[in-house]
Formats: sequence, C-alpha cells, structure tokens
Amino acid sequence: MYPLTDTERNAALQLNADYRYDHFISKVAQHGLLWVLKNEQGLLLLKDEEDTCLPVWPHPDYAQTWVQGELASYVPQSITLEIFLERWADGLTQDGVALAVFPLADAPGTVVDAAELAEALADKLDVADDGEEA
Repeated sequence: MYPLTDTERNAALQLNADYRYDHFISKVAQHGLLWVLKNEQGLLLLKDEEDTCLPVWPHPDYAQTWVQGELASYVPQSITLEIFLERWADGLTQDGVALAVFPLADAPGTVVDAAELAEALADKLDVADDGEEA
C-alpha cells in the first residue's frame, strides 16, 4: 500500500468518474493492489435493477469512506493485481458481476465488466514494462 497524502486524496476525490477510472488503473498497475470492502458475510456488492457490481478502489482510504451507517461492519481488504488477473476477473465475469471502479459516496464509479478491467490493467502493465526496458 502506498502512502496517501491529504492533498493527493482530495485531488482524486475531485475527479470525475472517467478520470477516477484512469487514476485507478494507474495506481493499481503501479502498486499491484486493488481494494474491496468485506465483512463476515462476504464482499460488498451493489445491486440495481440491471447490474450487480463489486466496488473497487485504488487505496483503502477511499474504500473506508463508505464504512458508515449500515456498512459499518465492512473493512477494506486488498486483492493483489496478480490474483485479480489470474482468478477474480474470470470468476466475476462467469458470475455476471460487473465492477464499479472508484465510486464515491456521492458519485458513481465507472461500471465495467471484469474482463474489460483486467485488459486495461494488463495493457497498463505492458506499457510500464515497455517503458522500463527502453
């Protein structure tokens, strides 16, 4: 987990959903962790008429802002990027669970399917690897 200053956190919270998605991809590719909320019953899933979504964040501090009221029993839990790419993306896709990327308490995140997010993260890793080799 990387240190998150108040300035960085506040700047990220001001971004619109598209920019938060880009920020998420960058931070997760760089640090190798993404964050979900979990309690004794399992993962926090958001449901509406059309979709079931697993919210994901690039840092536990962002996830922690959701832990209040009826969600007070949840705690941030990390998932390594490797595990997400190797197992979770396929499992979520098979289960029909989409991902809500970096939602805020007062603003939705970008909803994508797990395969799409896995591809974006893998592409970002490829670009980073290419940059290191050059």
